[in-house]
Amino acid sequence: MNLPPYAGPAQWLWYFGFRGFCIMVLIFLMLPLLIIIPLSFTSTPYFVFTHKMLTLDPAGYSLRWYHHLFTDPSWMHAIRNSFIIAPIATLIATILGTLAALGLSRSHMPLKQFISSLLILPMVVPLIITATAVFFYFSSLHLVNTYIGIIIVHSILGIPFVVITVTATLAGFDYQLVRASQSMGASPWYTFFKVTMPLVMPGIISGALFAFMTSFDEVVVVMFLAGPEQRTLPLQMWVNLRYNINPTILAIATLIILLSVVMLLTLELLRRRNARMRGLE
Repeated sequence: MNLPPYAGPAQWLWYFGFRGFCIMVLIFLMLPLLIIIPLSFTSTPYFVFTHKMLTLDPAGYSLRWYHHLFTDPSWMHAIRNSFIIAPIATLIATILGTLAALGLSRSHMPLKQFISSLLILPMVVPLIITATAVFFYFSSLHLVNTYIGIIIVHSILGIPFVVITVTATLAGFDYQLVRASQSMGASPWYTFFKVTMPLVMPGIISGALFAFMTSFDEVVVVMFLAGPEQRTLPLQMWVNLRYNINPTILAIATLIILLSVVMLLTLELLRRRNARMRGLE
């Protein structure tokens, strides 16, 4: 939004000063990410910009660490585990979170505030407390060092994101469409899949993306529950940072950054699509 022609000097100063401050904060937050990406192409086993890199000498750059990432069995095993656990946990969290949001959107839902607070609780409680509690509880159920145990916890951690996004989408939902569908003889299942689902789908997909990234990036709970066979990518990165530091970590960090950027772009496209469907844009 541009300033009106009659704006005074103080308004112009605030206008450009505030935007300049926001740009500096953004650069401060993004600079570490911008440093990681070129460092992942270094030809040396150190986290430094060499003279050849600074002078843009091709000999200073290499795909050595990306090659090591995709040929090392431990890294590939961790990547495989992450892409097994995260999608399954996302699917469970999306289904349960969507059903919970649909129930909470009903005006006659009893104990709505209490149930909403209960569902959002995993997002509020520190992960170290959740991990400790789950470890002692799952130990009695023999779910420690199992894929099932990790998937269950990751699903619980992802449900709040789905509930929040779907609930926000349902805030402007026109229930007259549901009543119109039912008055024309449509069954509840047909109404849900043909009327409700298409309209809330942007919120469902947004919540699923958040749940996926929550599961994909989670390391604290995995440290408590995972054995050597269940080691995920974030845990593998943490172990390597402690015992075997090399730029392979920067290579996988770069790929995770790219994945996050793709997800953020997808969320923005879904937001715009949802706004167009609601006639807001």
